[in-house]
Amino acid sequence: GSEMPLFSVPKEVAVGTAMLGVAFATGMLAGKRRPPPTHTLTGAGRCTLPFGPLWQYILDHSLREHPILKKLRLLTADHPWGKMMVSCDQAQLMANLVKLIKAKKVIEIGVFTGYNTLNMALVLPDNGRVIACDINEDYVKIGKPLWKEAGVEHKIDLRIKPAIQTLDELLASGEAETFDFAFIDADKESCNEYYEKCLRLIKKGGIIAIDNVLWSGRVLKPRKDDLETQSIHHLNEKLLRDTRVNISMLPMGDGVTLAFKL
Repeated sequence: GSEMPLFSVPKEVAVGTAMLGVAFATGMLAGKRRPPPTHTLTGAGRCTLPFGPLWQYILDHSLREHPILKKLRLLTADHPWGKMMVSCDQAQLMANLVKLIKAKKVIEIGVFTGYNTLNMALVLPDNGRVIACDINEDYVKIGKPLWKEAGVEHKIDLRIKPAIQTLDELLASGEAETFDFAFIDADKESCNEYYEKCLRLIKKGGIIAIDNVLWSGRVLKPRKDDLETQSIHHLNEKLLRDTRVNISMLPMGDGVTLAFKL
């Protein structure tokens, strides 16, 4: 990506990041549209450190943010559904993983305004590509000018259609086991299907990151009539026993599981 200075972000980083445990990326992105959750995490449902000075210390001493990423984060914070954005510390980890494994081909399912998309595109080589899947171009229009400003627009292949359709097209065109990294953050009732198709598209040694695996703590007691939470909980249980991958579930943002394909 274009080389621009990185810098730490002080307390104002909370704007647009929401809180570590309240990054509601509900991803109305590859299927059905839904309003974001309005409640916050309390008690046993909290999926990360308590809010307060220690949380702020973590951000102050770990977060580096490209200037154009900051611009996009603040634009997204002004959006009525800005809480859907992936937390910026989590997006930084995704970019670090992409760089660590020297990824060239990435799939992102659920783009929203494109903050995480931009973060990954910045660390990809010039010939790298993010296949970015979404069904709502209105949100993406917020980020697209900043992709261009950052000099990475050519690395982002935006597909505005249901993600399942895009994944099936990639498989049909012979791209199985050619991708290095996938990030899944879209409608939760389809999360298992996204996972299975991404597993076919990812190379051995590649990584699939699945967002919102703690779902504001609702996975602790999934209601029978809550299909979203049921879907996430079932996938979490399946991943624990899936011998095709090694996993780590991290209490970052709204919970993210990293699945490493064996």
